Amino acid sequence: MTHDTPSSRAATGLVLAVASASTFGMSGALARGLLDTGWSAGAAVTLRTVIAAVVLLVPGLLALRGRWHLLRDNAGLIAGYGISAVAGAQLCYFYAVTYMQVGVALLLEYTAPVAVVVWLWLRHGQRPSGLTGLGAVLAAAGLVLVLDVVSGADLSTAGVLWALGAMVGAASYFIISADEGNGLPGISLAAGGLLVAGVVLSVAGATGLLPFRASGADAVYDGFTVPWWATVLALGLATAAFAYVTGIEAGRRLGSRLASFVALGEVLAAVVWAWLLLGELPRPIQLGGGLLVLAGVVVVKLGEGRTALGAAPLPEPEPDLDPELDPDLDPDLDRDQGAVSGRPVA
Repeated sequence: MTHDTPSSRAATGLVLAVASASTFGMSGALARGLLDTGWSAGAAVTLRTVIAAVVLLVPGLLALRGRWHLLRDNAGLIAGYGISAVAGAQLCYFYAVTYMQVGVALLLEYTAPVAVVVWLWLRHGQRPSGLTGLGAVLAAAGLVLVLDVVSGADLSTAGVLWALGAMVGAASYFIISADEGNGLPGISLAAGGLLVAGVVLSVAGATGLLPFRASGADAVYDGFTVPWWATVLALGLATAAFAYVTGIEAGRRLGSRLASFVALGEVLAAVVWAWLLLGELPRPIQLGGGLLVLAGVVVVKLGEGRTALGAAPLPEPEPDLDPELDPDLDPDLDRDQGAVSGRPVA
């Protein structure tokens, strides 16, 4: 992967982002089939997370190739990723879909790209281009239409608040996933985050802090039923393990800003899955809003130029080079660049 050209790296990133968005988008509709039979959102999220963590644990450890110091050095990052980007985002979203339609809840969550743009601007000085700003405006306008605010449609206050909580988790997911400076392989970050989230959710459920109700009844969908265990496995394997790994790899190739906008495709995937599995089809004004969101993604892509925003980590300086013997080596410049890239500096 170190010899990928910028164009091939971006193309691979786009494919991975679409795969991730398509499987993430399935989660709300699948979970709804369990929630309608008496499952609590906490139980569905916990089992989904634990299954994904178990599946990815061994591959995640093997990917480290004995570099256990990466786990020690990034313990705080992994914990934050697991609590915010995994447990927090999933739990808030699953609670949101108990109060509102899957597609509407997801679109509220996916105001996250705007939060990512603002964060990168304020925290890292990455001022968005004019086209990026235009794309954000188009996407935001699409969200307004999808929420059907103009016609005064009733929205659940509780559902909106849960969805906004999911938005915060989603924004942290994009920002942390795109960071290659920590040295962690993508699958190792996914495994660690899911493991932390699984432990946190399990402890919360065991102590009664998180309502934990499950049912042995078949999951109910539009015109058919599925064994509950099959739905739980699909949630863990497809919508968590596969989706998180491909999402992290996409973020590292595209950068957090572009990856977050491409991931808006999850919104359309969720609408399609909600239609196929639940018989929920948004009104025409909401479908028009979805198309406007996609238009915003295209404009953002144009604003990002030909290369992804997520720059590859800067090479470490050779230890045996002497600045006095090499006039091209500027130690002050290297120190500044190291600080920007997040690498440890001497």
